[in-house]
Amino acid sequence: MLEVVFYSLLGGVISLVGGLLLIRKESTAQALATYATPFAAGVLLAAAFVDLLPEALHEANEPSAMLQWALLGLLSFFILERFLRFFHHHHDHGGKDKASNALIIIGDTLHNALDGVAIGAAFSISSSTGIVAAIAVAAHEIPQEIGDFGLLLKNGMERMKVLVVNVISALATTVTAVITFALGERYDVSVAPLLALTAGFFIYIAASDIIPEIHEKLQKGHRDIRPWLLVLGAVIVMIISPIAHEYIDAEHDHASAHHDE
Repeated sequence: MLEVVFYSLLGGVISLVGGLLLIRKESTAQALATYATPFAAGVLLAAAFVDLLPEALHEANEPSAMLQWALLGLLSFFILERFLRFFHHHHDHGGKDKASNALIIIGDTLHNALDGVAIGAAFSISSSTGIVAAIAVAAHEIPQEIGDFGLLLKNGMERMKVLVVNVISALATTVTAVITFALGERYDVSVAPLLALTAGFFIYIAASDIIPEIHEKLQKGHRDIRPWLLVLGAVIVMIISPIAHEYIDAEHDHASAHHDE
């Protein structure tokens, strides 16, 4: 349980570093968002295809059903983003946002809560899967929080209030992660569908939201390294994931066996 709390805080509260940079120096925060966003896309895609989906397929009695859950996750996120436009803000469209501050905060909190469900479900499978999911969430949340901070500041909210509100909102990740993990442990519920849903969320965010933004905002006059940052994010997860499964889970199993004795 302590692992779940720690890594969900990593995925939620610690990802506010981007927003803190925005408060202190906007140019630095925008530069971070520019290069962290494609990196996050690669991390999300690799986490979905290398870790979450394989784990869901392995745990499920009907593997084909897990692909349907992943599709449902992708479609669900599309509906949420289509009809709740305030739900997802990691990039700035310019001008004052039409959504009220309350709606922006509610949307961010809902997003953080879903991130927590993903982390909790992943830890129910194994520590390594949970860590990979938390890293993917943190990588995506840093540029997203820069966008949320920027929108709230642009809409007139005071800096300290923006910080406090976002910290409280980010805690939703830890709350839902702990609840999801506890329910899975207590009732021995299969979390494979949740993992597949999360994979669908991650694929949608990366493929239909972040990657098109990279194509739209071509950087002229110098080499655009953002596509390579996307590849780098994916490669890092592809390297880390099997190592984490081999060493972290082995150490965890050893500690559990020792505790049982």
